[in-house]
Amino acid sequence: MDAFNLLKADHRKVEELFSQLESARGQAKLRVFEQIKMELELHTHIEEKIFYPALEKPKQTHDLTLEAYEEHEVVKKLLSQLGRARTANDEWEAQAKVLQENVEHHVEEEENELFPKAEAALGEEEIEALGEQMGAEKERRLRSATKSSKKSGSSKKSGSKKSASKTKSASTAAKRTGGSKKGGSKSSSKSSKTSKRSGSKKSGSKKGRR
Repeated sequence: MDAFNLLKADHRKVEELFSQLESARGQAKLRVFEQIKMELELHTHIEEKIFYPALEKPKQTHDLTLEAYEEHEVVKKLLSQLGRARTANDEWEAQAKVLQENVEHHVEEEENELFPKAEAALGEEEIEALGEQMGAEKERRLRSATKSSKKSGSSKKSGSKKSASKTKSASTAAKRTGGSKKGGSKSSSKSSKTSKRSGSKKSGSKKGRR
C-alpha cells in the first residue's frame, strides 16, 4: 500500500467513527470518542514521524506541510480537553463538533492539495517506501499499546489481591490480640480469686490461734 492510500484509509475510518459519535448517547459517546482519540493520535504520529518530514524539503509541499503541523496541534489540544471529561454534556458535544470540523478541514486540505503536490514531488518508489514505513510504525505502536494495557490490567489485579491479603492478615492479627487479652483477663481473675481464698484461710487460722 502506498502512503496516500494508507492515510486515506485512516481518514475514512475516522469519518465513520464521527458519524457513530453523532448517533451515540450517554456513556456510549465517550466510548466512541476514545476510539476516535486512539485513531487520530496514531494517525498524527505516523504523519509527523515519517510522512511530513519527507514533504518539508520540496518547495511545492513545504508551506502546506508546516500548516498541517499547526493543524495537528489544534487537534491534539482538543483531544486532550475532551479526554478529561467524565460525561458527554452539551459543552462537551459542542467541543466534539469543533474537533470534527477541524479534522474534516484538515483531511480536505490534505487530500485535495497536499497529496497531489506530494505525488508530483515524490517518486513512486519513495511513496511506496513511506507507506511501508508508516504501516510498520502503526503496527509497532498498536502492539506496544496492547502490551501496556495488559500490564496495567494485571498490576491492578495484583494490587487488589495484595490489599485483600493485607486486610485478612490485619483482621487475623486483631482476633489473636483480642483472644490473648481475653485469656489474660481470665488468668488475672483466676489469680485474684486464688489470692482471696488464700487470704481468707490465713485470717481463719489466725482466729483459731487466738
